[in-house]
Amino acid sequence: MANHWPRFTYRSSAMYVVALTGGIGSGKSEASRHFSSLGIPVVDTDVIAHELTAIGSPLLKEIQRIFGAHFFNADGTLNRAKLRQHILSDADEKAKLEQLLHPAIYQQAWKTLQNNEQNLHPNYQLLVVPLLFENKRYQSIANTTLVIDCDESLQIQRAMSRSQLTADEVKKLMLAQTSRENRRNLADAIIDNSSTVQELTEKINEFHKKLIKTCIVSK
Repeated sequence: MANHWPRFTYRSSAMYVVALTGGIGSGKSEASRHFSSLGIPVVDTDVIAHELTAIGSPLLKEIQRIFGAHFFNADGTLNRAKLRQHILSDADEKAKLEQLLHPAIYQQAWKTLQNNEQNLHPNYQLLVVPLLFENKRYQSIANTTLVIDCDESLQIQRAMSRSQLTADEVKKLMLAQTSRENRRNLADAIIDNSSTVQELTEKINEFHKKLIKTCIVSK
């Protein structure tokens, strides 16, 4: 499958943001690790979500107040798997959690991007958002959207191997995300990740070189 390279867009701001997304098991984490190895600042909303829901955080206390202590482990940590199963079966409960988490995660992501721009002066930054096309607030700060893509059967296989989930559990998570077809239609750039890690890194290297050469305005 051929890669589809960006329709580059420009903003008046000096900050240039590549928003990376992909379905569960597509290889977002592996891709973001390689971008980081290239010296690109990576802002990952999943990492931010975990940090904001650490023990003692105000957000964690609010989750406990709204959803109850039975979604917590004995040590006070959030039982993420149990809460995930709960919200996947109840759209109203899912909306409650999203209304609580998404604004806080967005604010922290935006703050981190700004801090990186001021202190690191990167050519561009990578913003990793699993639900990029479902959560439109992030698209307003993205110059280019990049999708890491693979066949759905491979997504299921990888997610089962990585997270010890059942096939049915992975399929439920996939249904909670936008479709693969929609991600591909909305993406500015697509990198196929159906093969090896080495091939993925080579494709990212190519994307990186093209972005640096043809898109980023010298500062």
